[in-house]
Amino acid sequence: MTSIHTASRVELIVLLCLMLVAMIWSYIGAHDPLTWWLEVIPVMIGLPLAWLTRSRFPLTRLLYWLLFVHALILILGGHYTYARVPLGFWLQDWFDLSRNHYDRLGHLAQGFIPAILAREILFRNQVVTKKGWLFFLSVCVCLAFSALYELIEWWAAIAVSEAADAFLGTQGDVWDTQWDMFMALIGAVLANLVLARVHLAQMGAKKA
Repeated sequence: MTSIHTASRVELIVLLCLMLVAMIWSYIGAHDPLTWWLEVIPVMIGLPLAWLTRSRFPLTRLLYWLLFVHALILILGGHYTYARVPLGFWLQDWFDLSRNHYDRLGHLAQGFIPAILAREILFRNQVVTKKGWLFFLSVCVCLAFSALYELIEWWAAIAVSEAADAFLGTQGDVWDTQWDMFMALIGAVLANLVLARVHLAQMGAKKA
């Protein structure tokens, strides 16, 4: 492998500033402040980690942008709660859906973006070097993470029962947990099919 194609310092600062502005907007007038905290906690954990590791383990430019988009999805969901995001209502009207499906988009992203993150960590640390295994294991990591996230949602909902419905966003769907994990699976597979070559090239793989 050669040197990776990463974002410039200026680009990272711009993304950071945009994300902080989005978080401030999202917090002001949030539909449910407690739900906001529950939804945005992954951003609060991931953002410092990405910034602190930018020198020791800089990520590819592709991954930084994907993480930024994923953060915006979470931040928007935190502001409205997932069952109330306007984009979900627009999709519901356009496609004559039975409910607001914004949470499905969130879980699709939960598979799509972490799949690229898993690929990058596995490949650059030479844990996995064969492309086929990289595909398989990155999907497995995403499914495991999705299952863990569903458990965390369950525990959090028990701890803050008054905000459980808004946080879980099940909207009366008894199969919501299964749908969430299925969407994460689709997202992980799509990420590998669509972005594998670009991602390998940005990681400096000799043959992308």
